[in-house]
Amino acid sequence: MGVRPVSVEGLAAELAERISDRPGWVRVAVDGPDAARPWELADKIAERLRVRRHVLRVSARDFLRAASLRYEFGRQDPDSYYDGWLDVKGLTREVLQPLEPGGTGRVVPSLWDPVRDRATRAPYQVLPENAVVVLDGPLLLGQGLPIDFSIHLSLSKKALERRTEEKWTLPAFERYADEVRPQDWADVVVRADDSRHPALVESDA
Repeated sequence: MGVRPVSVEGLAAELAERISDRPGWVRVAVDGPDAARPWELADKIAERLRVRRHVLRVSARDFLRAASLRYEFGRQDPDSYYDGWLDVKGLTREVLQPLEPGGTGRVVPSLWDPVRDRATRAPYQVLPENAVVVLDGPLLLGQGLPIDFSIHLSLSKKALERRTEEKWTLPAFERYADEVRPQDWADVVVRADDSRHPALVESDA
């Protein structure tokens, strides 16, 4: 495996180019812990894609389960955070599944407001057939989400520990690294220890 340094803007441009060439609806996931700020790269990719395609930005934080379910075992339970916070079924049903071949294209961009702990009541949208959905969030891979193109932002253990504010989530990311091995699932892996100087991990093949 090789590692190629790239600027943040260059990374976004390169990934947008790769995504734009895909036909039909494209479902993109930018996976990474909050410490890697995946929403920033997702925003930059979406901005560049909009020159060529219709783009819908979606965040996993708008598809969390209700607080009564997330906090069933306490507000800082890493196992619940790992496999009980994201509403996988809701995200699949309302955003990803309608964009499968032969789907309706009818999606809802957000489902749940975790701050108010109530439904967002966001209106449905019908996406054109060349639309791209760019989703960001942590722990997205290995959950059965129907994704067409995935990007994993990888942090070393030391960088993750240093840059994570919610330290109680660290065991969840350790499980993710050990059990899912997101670097093996992702179409693209980006080393993001220094957010200003990312590097693309490239196969020697």
